[in-house]
Amino acid sequence: FFRTSVEPSLPVGVDAEFDELAFYPFLFWPIPDKNISLTPNAVDRLNRYMRQGGVIVFDSRDGGIGTTQTHLRDLLRQLDIPPLDPLPMDHVMNRTFYLIQDAPGRHLDGQVWVEAAVNKEQSDPALPFRKLNDGVTPVIIGSNDWAAAWAINEQGDPMYPIGRGRAGERQREMAIRFGINLVMHVLTGNYKSDQVHVPALLDRLGQ
Repeated sequence: FFRTSVEPSLPVGVDAEFDELAFYPFLFWPIPDKNISLTPNAVDRLNRYMRQGGVIVFDSRDGGIGTTQTHLRDLLRQLDIPPLDPLPMDHVMNRTFYLIQDAPGRHLDGQVWVEAAVNKEQSDPALPFRKLNDGVTPVIIGSNDWAAAWAINEQGDPMYPIGRGRAGERQREMAIRFGINLVMHVLTGNYKSDQVHVPALLDRLGQ
């Protein structure tokens, strides 16, 4: 995060059964290649975490075509997951820091899912973007193995190969940009969504 003013701490592992989750603005949950059975206490704590503004990022890491998709679905059935939509192009997360169109990781083509807009008919054609999701989506679900694309060693070098040549370098760069946008979305909520409407609103007030 040398590109932003965010100064994150090092990642830590948490136990949903015992650890206080409120200290963490978001949880990154890579899906293992096995079933996960949550206790009622863990389910209650995770649901409460999402209701109180926390975000959980689930990543099956298989590009959407592996066996972990089944384990991901089984896990999500245990939680109070809101209705979902594919990440739309005009979602605020696509512009919180960088203007992006994709969310690649080690894989390119996995679908990203976020909380569905409450009312898709609330868009105003006079505004540059629809104002979706007044706040932060409590879940972000993908399969592109984002952590592998973000991971670096102590020397700052990538830990996992991605793609080939310049195309691979570009893919990693776009993965990093998506990661930055994700964190900025979690930390700033709908601030950017409000901000991008200012020019249009001022123009309309001038009329």
